[in-house]
Amino acid sequence: MESVPQLGVDLTSSITATRLGGGYSNLTYDITLGDGDSRAHVILRRPPVGVRAERGAHDMRREFRVLTAVSGSAVPVPTPIALCEDETVIGGLFFLMSRVDGVAVRRLEDAPALRDPTVMRGMSESCISALARLHALPVESTPLHDASRVEGYGARQVTNWRARWVAARPADVPDADAEFVCEWLASHLPSPIAPALLHNDWKFDNLLVDAANPSVIRGVLDWEMATVGDPRFDLATALGYWVQGDDPPMLQALALGVTNAPGCLTRDDVVARYAAERGVPVEHPVYWWVFGLTKVAVIVLQLYARYVSGASRDARFAQLGGMAAMLMATARAAIDRQSLSVS
Repeated sequence: MESVPQLGVDLTSSITATRLGGGYSNLTYDITLGDGDSRAHVILRRPPVGVRAERGAHDMRREFRVLTAVSGSAVPVPTPIALCEDETVIGGLFFLMSRVDGVAVRRLEDAPALRDPTVMRGMSESCISALARLHALPVESTPLHDASRVEGYGARQVTNWRARWVAARPADVPDADAEFVCEWLASHLPSPIAPALLHNDWKFDNLLVDAANPSVIRGVLDWEMATVGDPRFDLATALGYWVQGDDPPMLQALALGVTNAPGCLTRDDVVARYAAERGVPVEHPVYWWVFGLTKVAVIVLQLYARYVSGASRDARFAQLGGMAAMLMATARAAIDRQSLSVS
């Protein structure tokens, strides 16, 4: 792989790489190719060192095919450039994609314009509108479409996330709320609707927005968990991460972005916006928030389990057992109240 015609750059020339982000999944690098006026910037994605890239979230072929399918649609994504399947080049499969000019908003400081509640509302509306546009894409043309796997998708999701909780739970994390919530999810599973392409990790920090006008989404990132299934499970993931301004302090501590900032949509607003964009009502909205909370609780618990086992020494993880339990308690309270609001 000595050249990529789309770049017009000789890959045997000067190359510098800068690691981007600090995620726990695939690795992302900003690559500068060439020197002087012939320089080009691309983004390289590869699995973690030592991880085989043949299945699941580390499958580079799969992520590249998804990007290729979505590229040019109403959902903005980096342009896929080339897939390298020769593991001897850098020690693993990788692909190149275009660099998108935009910022991932994790704090208001990332895009100061968001301090204006009107601008904040515009960005949050754009976030949900883009999700609805994703779910409107023709699913049959996606590389992940498999009719045999679409059937039973929802039931598998509930079963799998419960199994992950059970497998990860240390003895000091209570199980009663989780057991109640997962049994409720299994017994109240809504009838499936037409499948769609799911991003499966839809949240603010996976979007690149225009820094000056954050309501403009420049690119949607991190497609490694994309799949095909009931699109409401994608909405559920977004709701699970969506901490709003009037949530209690314990839930505020979970906020991974700025969904709790003044002007941002509430969870009720999110559901209404999504339904309006899709042109169909979202039935059983509490169910989807409860599933989203459950999914996030399991992810948090798995990090805590790594800390307890000694696999991670990150002191921040020491509090995550209580956080996971709190999320399950919040999910149970939502079931009891049948509301998307905690207060």
